[in-house]
Formats: sequence, C-alpha cells, structure tokens
Amino acid sequence: MARTQGSHSELTAPRIRAAALKLFARHGYAAVSMRQIAKDVGLQAGALYNYTPDKQSLLAELMRAHMEDLLAARAEAASAQLAPLEALAGFVRFHIGFHIERPEEVFIAYMELRALEPDNFADIEALRRRYEDELEAILRRGAAAGVFAVEDPKIATLAVIAMLTGVNTWYRAGGRLSLEEVEEIYWGMVRRAVGA
Repeated sequence: MARTQGSHSELTAPRIRAAALKLFARHGYAAVSMRQIAKDVGLQAGALYNYTPDKQSLLAELMRAHMEDLLAARAEAASAQLAPLEALAGFVRFHIGFHIERPEEVFIAYMELRALEPDNFADIEALRRRYEDELEAILRRGAAAGVFAVEDPKIATLAVIAMLTGVNTWYRAGGRLSLEEVEEIYWGMVRRAVGA
C-alpha cells in the first residue's frame, strides 16, 4: 500500500495495529468497529483506510505477525541434534515462555480463527501447521526410539499445545509460582502425557 504523502505511516501503522490488537483482545473481533480503532489512535475513521483496506486485513495481519514471530523465534531456539526427550523439554519451555509474554496476541491467534475469511484462514492455518509439525516430528522420533508411548502423534501434538497455551489463561507474574516453576510442572505433565 502506498504511503500517504506527508503522513507519518512509520509511526501511525504500528499504533493502528497496537490499538486493534488491544481492542480485539478485550472486546472480540466482531464487537470492534473501525471507528473504535480510529478513535483509540486519534484518527478520523476514514483515515484508517490509508493504512489498511479493512478490519479483516488487520486481523489477518496481526495473526500472521504473531505466527511468523513464533516460527522465527522457534527456529532460533530449536536444535535438530537433541535427543527426543531433550527436544520435547525445549519445546515445552519455549512455548510457555514465548506465549506468556504475548497474552493479547495469543488470545487473538487462538480465539479469533473463526473470524477469518477462508483465504486468510488457510494462510494462518498453514503457519500454525508448520509449528505443530515440529512438535509432531519430535513425538514421532521419540515414539520410534521407544522413548515416548503415544497412540496418535498428531492428536498428542494438539493436546500438548492446547495444554501449554492454557498457561496464558491463568498465570500471573508475582503469583504463588515463578514462571520457571510453572514450566517445570508443565514439563512433568507433558512427559507423563507422552509416556516418557
């Protein structure tokens, strides 16, 4: 999209994304209007269309950015040389640590999938599948080596990711347990869940 002459798009576009993220997470995608986003940023509603074609594009952009950040961070953290048990431990700790710092992005990425139009859904789903495939590969490697006992690695993958992502719904810094303690407890639960 062309930059509006004389605008401060390098400043305004990120503010629009931040406002949309906050409002979608707080009220839900369907309940938020472009007018509300514009008001939050301090723009006239019509001015938003200089930065994004519509609300659906904003949602898809937020989800895509989250998934691309997740995949890039995971690529940096992952090591193919690790044995299955160590690789799984690394995945568990990575998933919790990455997601706990991004509660709004995680909420939108998981709860607003239903709001995506088919083409956007297919794009985001392909990114999600790449992330899930890494965990599934770890579980398959571990099962083949006799380290894990999983009946169906795909279902086990989805169950583990759902369990790990659930930390975001209740964990608060400064609570009874530190993040490291929570990661250790969850690692124990995942280990038992896959029969390690």
